[in-house]
Amino acid sequence: MSYRLNVYTEQDLAPYLSSRTGEKRIGEALFFINTQVDFDQALLDASHFGIKYVLLGIPEDIGPKANCGQGGAQLGWQAFLSRFANLQSNRHFPAEQVLLLGEIDLTDLQKQADSLSPNIPSDLIALRELCSQVDDAVEPVIRAIFNAGLEPIIIGGGHNNCFPIIKALSTSSQNKISAVNLDPHADFRAIEGRHSGNGFHYAYQNQFLANYHVIGLHELKNNEAIYCALEQAGFSYDSYQKIKVRQQITLNKACFNVRQKFEQSLLPVGIEVDVDSISYMPVSAFTNCSFSVSEAEQFVFNMASLKDTRYLHLCEAAPQQHAAGLSQGLNEAGQTLCALVYAYLMARTAIK
Repeated sequence: MSYRLNVYTEQDLAPYLSSRTGEKRIGEALFFINTQVDFDQALLDASHFGIKYVLLGIPEDIGPKANCGQGGAQLGWQAFLSRFANLQSNRHFPAEQVLLLGEIDLTDLQKQADSLSPNIPSDLIALRELCSQVDDAVEPVIRAIFNAGLEPIIIGGGHNNCFPIIKALSTSSQNKISAVNLDPHADFRAIEGRHSGNGFHYAYQNQFLANYHVIGLHELKNNEAIYCALEQAGFSYDSYQKIKVRQQITLNKACFNVRQKFEQSLLPVGIEVDVDSISYMPVSAFTNCSFSVSEAEQFVFNMASLKDTRYLHLCEAAPQQHAAGLSQGLNEAGQTLCALVYAYLMARTAIK
C-alpha cells in the first residue's frame, strides 16, 4: 500500500540541530525508520527493536479554514521539531524508545486550500472536500502505526485530524474507543462536511467513538445544538467555568473521574489536546481565559497514566498568529508542544 508520507532521515533533521561540545541533543538520539524495507514491515521491525513511541507531523491548516477559522496550523509541527530536536538527551529522556517517522505529505492539498476563502460559499464546500481528503491521507498511516503495536504522538494541523486518528485506532483494535479532550470547544458541530469543528461528531456517527469527555469546555463558545448532540450521544464535559471560575471541581479531580470511567470500559484511550485550551498560545482560535501550560502538562500526564492509553494528539498551534510575529510564535508554540510531549512520555514510561 502507498502512503502519503514523507519519511525522515538524519539528513532531514540536521537543519534543526544546534550542536555543542560535550552535549547530546534529542535530535541526535532519536531513531529513524528503515527505508530499505516495506513500510509496514519497517514499523514491525522497529517495535521488535524496542521502539514504543512514534513522532508524526501533520502540516496542514485546511481543517481550521474549512471551519471558517484562521490559518497557520500547518506550522505547528515545524515549531515542535525545531525546539524538540535541541533539547538535552539525558537520563530523563527514553531515546531508545522513540522513533521520528516524518510527516504526512499534504503539499498538494494545502496548495489548493491556500487559494480558497471560507467566506465564499463555493470555496467553503471545496475546503471541506479537501478536509475529507486529509482524512484519507492520515488514517492509513496512523492505522499502520497502531497495527505495529506502537503509540503515535501526532503533532500539528487542525483538530479535524481527531477523526482519522480515532478511526485508525478503532479499525486497528476492532473496537470503539474512548477519548478525552482538553479543549474550550467540544468539536461536535453539525455533520455538514468535514472540518476542524466536527471530528468527534463524525467519529461518533461512524461508530468509532464509545466514550467522549471534554475538559475545559468554555460554556459560551459552544452552540446549543452542540450541547444537545453531546447529551443525545451520552457524552460529558467539565467546563472551564466549573473548574476555574466556580471552582466546583479541580482539574486533577476531573481527570481522576475520567480515568475511573475509562478504566472500567476497558477500551483503547486517546488523549486529545487542542492547544486553544492554553491561555495566550498562538493558535487558530485565541483565548486568554483558559489553562496554563503546566496545567495542560498535568492533564496529559494524568491521562497518559492510564494503561489503555494509545496515543497523544496535539493540534491547532498556529505560530504565525502570535502578536509578536512568526519567530516568537514558533518559539512559544514549540516549547509548549515539547512540554506536552515530555509529559506524555514521563507517564507512559512509568507504567510497569
